[in-house]
Amino acid sequence: MASSDSASAPAPSVGTHQKALQVNLDQSKYGVFAEIGAGQEVARWFFRAGGASGTIAKTMSAYDMKVSDAIYGPTDRYVSRQRLQQMLEHEYGLLIERLAASRGASTKFFVFADTVAAQGFHRRDECHGWMGVRFQHHPGAAPSDVIIHVRMLDRENLQQQEALGIMGVNLLHAALYRHADAEAFLTALLDDLGSERVEVDLAKFSGPAFAGVDNRVASLRLVQLGLANAAMFTAAGEVVQASEALYKKNILVERGSFRPVVNSTVDMLRCAQAVFVQEPGVKGDDLVVLMEMTLHNLLDGGAIDHQDFLDRVDILGTLGKTVLVSNYGEYHRLAAYLFRSTKQRIGIVMGVPSLREIFDEKYYTDLEGGILESFGRLFKNDLRLYVYPLLEPATGTLITAGNLRVQPHLRHLYAYLLENQFILGLRDYDEACLPVFSRDALAKLRAGDAGWEALVPPQVARIIKERSLLGYRAKPGS
Repeated sequence: MASSDSASAPAPSVGTHQKALQVNLDQSKYGVFAEIGAGQEVARWFFRAGGASGTIAKTMSAYDMKVSDAIYGPTDRYVSRQRLQQMLEHEYGLLIERLAASRGASTKFFVFADTVAAQGFHRRDECHGWMGVRFQHHPGAAPSDVIIHVRMLDRENLQQQEALGIMGVNLLHAALYRHADAEAFLTALLDDLGSERVEVDLAKFSGPAFAGVDNRVASLRLVQLGLANAAMFTAAGEVVQASEALYKKNILVERGSFRPVVNSTVDMLRCAQAVFVQEPGVKGDDLVVLMEMTLHNLLDGGAIDHQDFLDRVDILGTLGKTVLVSNYGEYHRLAAYLFRSTKQRIGIVMGVPSLREIFDEKYYTDLEGGILESFGRLFKNDLRLYVYPLLEPATGTLITAGNLRVQPHLRHLYAYLLENQFILGLRDYDEACLPVFSRDALAKLRAGDAGWEALVPPQVARIIKERSLLGYRAKPGS
């Protein structure tokens, strides 16, 4: 996807002031800044850079809720994607209505908007915000949108305001000059910032300027680039912001490579969900089931193949599953991430091999309290592990949560967790599923052995064959 702007884009080292000045001096760009919540931090950069009269048609803020509703319409939450979209639609509509006739033939119009909850005298909870740009990538073009969600990690209000302003300049500049390269776009968001100051846990692209962008891959790239530790999207491929999707929900999460989803994957989740829904306070309409892949799960030969990733996502999508991609290798870090969004029940589904790994102390050398500190973080708020048994291929021995042997000095700790039902062994499993492993199904699939089809759910076999996923190739004449 070519762009006349991309050739004139500055090197990544160009600072925030220079980015604002470049936009101001570009006579083909003209637009509006609308900011709610933390002051006009982004517009301020363009005023300070000089030449803003050539860029800014209007700046505005609407801090009072009634005033905001009168302009943009009512909303349940003021710091939300819904409010941001209302702002973009309203301001862009006015901009086109007022100026398209007089300068539309030579101007690429844009609207920058944000709605933010920053640190204040009376606010000590999570500080975050929504930012977005609606813009034309050439004069007269249909508009394109980019929306991001930002978590601010600085402790002081002044630092948060500064970070917001820089992030806003980065976002607008990337939309105007880097829209042809999603990789460069995402990387540029942290220019003059760092992952210790902000986290971008959602980026959604739409419109003709981003025709080649897959938002699922963009979500993965956020995690790979260190802009976020996790990203989430639905079975339909819709990017969602985790704290909104998981807010006050009961959560059941299964970690895996899902390469492909096999019968044991589905049976494991079925068994766990049957137990989880009987927990006090858990209702079907308040339950979110997540299929989680870590960056490590996605590695193939030391690298991440985006097409292989999309193949797995498509397979999970055909089963109607919401996908979480994370950089949380340790389960206690995954738990902390989920605890940010809910105080309701959380369950983690795993097989015996994963439970063994949790009791391997080599994974906790970075924690002062070692394995005890890890478990203290993991099992707070009544989190539970639902453990699927393992049929040892070599011996045929059935290993369950009840008979798993751990290191001698950890046996009393394990017994405590088991007795107090922090660890629950799953029952009522399908014995035919126990010998089924993803690695075996994938090997058969790629070797042209039709036996792989019996190892996966019918709808999974169907989509793999129809779309030639995961390296599947139909035999000639089949």
